[in-house]
Amino acid sequence: MEAIYKHYGVEGNVLLRENYPFRGDFRADYLGVEAEKTQANSFSYLWPYSGMLSAHVALLETTKSLEWVKAIDQNVLTGLQAYYDDKREPKAYASYINSAPQSDRFYDDNIWIGIDFTDLYLLTKKKVYLEQALEVWRFVESGMDDKLGGGIYWCEQRKESKNTCSNAPAIVFLAKLYIATKEEKYLTLAKSLYQWVQNQLLDPSDSVYYDNINLRGQLDRRKFAYNSGQMIQAGALLYKISKEKQYLTDAQRIAKGAYSYFFHPIAESDTMQSFRYLRKSNNWFIAVMMRGYVELYAMDGNSLYVDTFRKNLDNAWDHMREARGLFHKDWSGKEKDKRFWLLDQLAMVEMYARIAGIR
Repeated sequence: MEAIYKHYGVEGNVLLRENYPFRGDFRADYLGVEAEKTQANSFSYLWPYSGMLSAHVALLETTKSLEWVKAIDQNVLTGLQAYYDDKREPKAYASYINSAPQSDRFYDDNIWIGIDFTDLYLLTKKKVYLEQALEVWRFVESGMDDKLGGGIYWCEQRKESKNTCSNAPAIVFLAKLYIATKEEKYLTLAKSLYQWVQNQLLDPSDSVYYDNINLRGQLDRRKFAYNSGQMIQAGALLYKISKEKQYLTDAQRIAKGAYSYFFHPIAESDTMQSFRYLRKSNNWFIAVMMRGYVELYAMDGNSLYVDTFRKNLDNAWDHMREARGLFHKDWSGKEKDKRFWLLDQLAMVEMYARIAGIR
């Protein structure tokens, strides 16, 4: 975290740069539009910045130190407020800072923040965090309709697809809201959304999830680690709450499928590795997948997956980390990056915090 503040910080500002080294002409290619149509920006977009909140919450959960609450309130949430859009209803966080021209609002961006606020409430019992989580949920709920039989869209301004990344974490969000409030409506909707994702976005051949389905019913068959990871976590949480065995069975099956898909097998000729190392990816996708495995471990006690994460993180410390304390993206340690994305670095903070909390 110290390395992140040092290399991504902006003097006199709580906001952060998106990349190191900073490049003034950087354009985000993850907003669902052609890169040349997005403007170059001085600060990070919301999605990378929101990783600050996730990393700090993970550090708070593991250390139980109130210093992290202070850092969240004084620094992270002050920065997050710069993305808050209260000019449109329901209020929500926009993809870029509110002093710039109006930007799109993404349901998944807001869901990650809502999960963090709910976790903050569960850790501290400060009602202001729950109030913020509930406000986020009101926005997310506005992104639901009956097209395709239900589900949540990806982007408020482009209601063209319903994505695993806006539905699987919504189930996690709802389950946590139920734990926080004990209001049955959240659990009922979590179960309904869970079934919708199972019906629409699961590849039954390998128990890994497709990326999205558009309103014409066409599947985007790309598979990303965080989507399956959130369904592992969703199943584990629903089992924790309901004790319905099918949710645990589902979570275990998805965990096995994701382990086969997102980790390299051990090659007999590879003398460097004695474990399955992670396939190169967006590190944050991996961190969110890890949340699912940690949740599942708390339910079934099978340490295979968390032990594999621990070995990967130990190896990463020695072979993925460069002299400035930043991390590359190739988990084998062979390929080196020239530019470092903010969210990749925050993902590493989160993963080290979570693995440190597992006993």
